[in-house]
This record gives sequence, C-alpha cells and structure tokens, in this order.
Amino acid sequence: MATAAPTQELPLFYNQLEALNAGQHGNMKIRRIESAPEMGSTHAVPVTVDEFALLQRFYPIVFSVGGEPVPLALMGLNEGANAFLDSTGLPHDPSVYIPAYMRRYPFLLARLRPDSDELSLCFDPTSGAVGEFAEGEALFDGEQPSEATKAVLQFCEQFETAGQRTAAFIQELKNSDLLMDGEVAIQPEGAPQPFVYRGFRMVDEEKLRELRGDELRKMNQSGMLALIYAHLFSLSQIREVFARQVAQGKGPIAAPQPVPAEA
Repeated sequence: MATAAPTQELPLFYNQLEALNAGQHGNMKIRRIESAPEMGSTHAVPVTVDEFALLQRFYPIVFSVGGEPVPLALMGLNEGANAFLDSTGLPHDPSVYIPAYMRRYPFLLARLRPDSDELSLCFDPTSGAVGEFAEGEALFDGEQPSEATKAVLQFCEQFETAGQRTAAFIQELKNSDLLMDGEVAIQPEGAPQPFVYRGFRMVDEEKLRELRGDELRKMNQSGMLALIYAHLFSLSQIREVFARQVAQGKGPIAAPQPVPAEA
C-alpha cells in the first residue's frame, strides 16, 4: 500500500493549468467529464478534515508517509486498484460519497505569481470538460462569470478553507507526536498467508490514551478529538475495501508457496 503524498509539480490528476478569463474563454461551456481513467486507477486521494464524518462510512482515512503528512481516503489497497470507481472514473454506486478533491476537478484555485497571495480560478484544459461545446453550461454571461462559474468558484474557495483547517489539524497531530507507522494484516479464508499492508501512518492509540487531561480537554473543545476518532473508526473499512477488491477481481495475488521437499 503506497500512500506517499504526490510530489509532482502539478496536483494529482491535473496535466495542465490555465487561468479562466472572459477574453479567452468567454464563449466556452462546461460539461460533465465523460471519462477519467486516471481517477479509476487511483487508490489514494487527498481529503480534508471537513469530510472525515462522511468519509469514515466508506473509506479508511490514513496519513501519507514521507514529507508533510496528508490525510488520504483509501479507495483501494493496492497501486492501480480502485474499488469504488470503474475504469472510466465513474462510481459503481452513486450513493457512495466521492471525495471533494475529485469533485473539484478540473478546477482549482492557484497562485499564478509567487510574489502574490492572490488565487485565481484555473482549470485543466486536457480534461475535456471545458470547451466550445454545443451543450453545457456557459462559463460567462458577457464579461461576468455565469452562475455555473460562481458555483465552481464557491466550491473551490470552500475547499481551500477546508485545506487550511486540515493543515492546522496536521500541525496539532505533529505537535502532540501522535502519528505512527501503520500496519494491517488481512487473512482471507483459505489463504495460506495473510496480506500485510504498510506504507501509511495512523494515530497511535496508546499515546492518545496517555495524553494529559488538559490536552484531551483542549482537543475535545477544538473538535480535534472527534476528527481523530473518525480516523480511527474508519480503519475498520480496510477489510471492507479488501472485500470489494476481491469481489471485483482486483484483489492482491498471493505469493506462491514453496513446494515441500520430498522425504
């Protein structure tokens, strides 16, 4: 289970970034993405603390290894395996919550100049969602953003704000030294050996229990404690995701067992 945070210059799923403007995109429309195979083959997606309550019902929430920890929803337990999306990136079950990071695509707020804190609404022109289509919702009404664009901008702004709260949560976890290397073993019926998954971080329950009362009270008052328990409760979903993968033919392949030597 490789759950290192993305290191490429562009965020996960984004191939290019182009700032949205009336002069260049005034006649363009937005439509639903018809196919996103990269999403369908991605097993770990960044998430925000605002989503933990919903995410824990479906996905294990873990933290990335290497560099700054990032909370991730595990949509699969193996590289290239997604138990919730099909090969085109569409959900198998529309009632399952899809992380906001995915729903935001192909848009995001980006800082275009390193010397400025101003964020601009950008999109990935390779997504196939924005163009001069016959059908779809207009991006602009004259020189002004359309209602559809305003809704996209609001969603992206909310995502950025949630990202700031997530960064503060991660900092508190680090300050309290609560993260540890995670490991889980799953023993399917009839399998000779368990499948062991590593390469992620999780909250150390023993350290959590040993925190002083005033520290726990502060965490409870700030809402941090509820987020920690949402993460811990979500780990039980690892077995459910494993079962989904197996049912879809995406389960891991057991290593061949040595043939015993003849006496």
